[in-house]
Amino acid sequence: MDKSSKIYVAGHRGLVGSAIWQNLQSKGYVNLIGKSHSELDLQDASAVKSFFEIEKPEYVILAAAHVGGIIANNTYRADFIYRNLQIQNNVIGESFRNNVKKLLFLGSTCIYPREALQPISEEALLTGPLEYTNEPYAIAKIAGLKMCESFNIQYATNYIAVMPTNLYGPNDNFDLEKSHVLPAMIRKIHLAKALMNGDWETIRQDINKRPVEGISGSNTQQDIENILRKYSISHNRIELWGTGKPLREFLWSEDMADASVYIMENVDFPELAKGKTEIRNCHINIGTGKEISIHALAELIKRTIGYTGEITFDSSKPDGTMRKLTDVSRLNGLGWRHTVDIDEGVKKMYGWYIHE
Repeated sequence: MDKSSKIYVAGHRGLVGSAIWQNLQSKGYVNLIGKSHSELDLQDASAVKSFFEIEKPEYVILAAAHVGGIIANNTYRADFIYRNLQIQNNVIGESFRNNVKKLLFLGSTCIYPREALQPISEEALLTGPLEYTNEPYAIAKIAGLKMCESFNIQYATNYIAVMPTNLYGPNDNFDLEKSHVLPAMIRKIHLAKALMNGDWETIRQDINKRPVEGISGSNTQQDIENILRKYSISHNRIELWGTGKPLREFLWSEDMADASVYIMENVDFPELAKGKTEIRNCHINIGTGKEISIHALAELIKRTIGYTGEITFDSSKPDGTMRKLTDVSRLNGLGWRHTVDIDEGVKKMYGWYIHE
């Protein structure tokens, strides 16, 4: 890519998309295109078609997706498969019809089988059953990966799929129902500390920024306490889903952005397919290769925030996949490694949350 190349970042206001946008700007790219959801609904095939015909981007980074944590994935199953398939089909299809030079598709490591051997290599794809709680989302992402692969095989396009591990960072989603585990923990423990200390100014500021089921800082103290209790936040205790035993790998979103731009600049599909008799599994895992238990993560966040109350786990709720560590040897072999480990990342994340 040249610094003046026209680059469309789909999802440029989201967790990863915003970090990719900033990374591109920091490297001197000056011709970036981004559209908010109100400006361009990526599920609207006609709107996406018109956008590509007018803008004619040379490069596309598909970071837009309908995402959420275990509760949202398990509850809104139709939304997760339908919306993501619509977005992918429209953006990848129009990229092909408008001769985009290179496309990067962002998937997720939830594409791998629930019982895959650890650490999980790219070759594990489609070798066993998926985790039930996020199966619809995983199937949508597998479809996007296979769409990129199939266009490359049939039409010699240069579409690369990357599978990031669990991401966190600035502009994350802190919704108590729909967020991923790490931002949800940060918000719960932040609110629990304020509740324990009787710090109602902090609590009202927090839910004014991010109302919970229509409850904001202008509601009564009783209303606020009731909604927090619904999400297992009380004066001296918080409760989290599952047993706390699952192991998870976490990647700082700005590291993910740097890896994405590195791949756009330095890696082409023929290199990934070289030497294969059957072209498959050419996607790239992006992660740290390190893991932490949910229980240990909760304790780390607790220490970082300075919360002194109790954290318990509800073992009647699902854990999800018990372990999901990525094999990042392909990525490392291509010349990229992460820079932010979880201890530093949690501090940075909480600092962003309280000052944002």
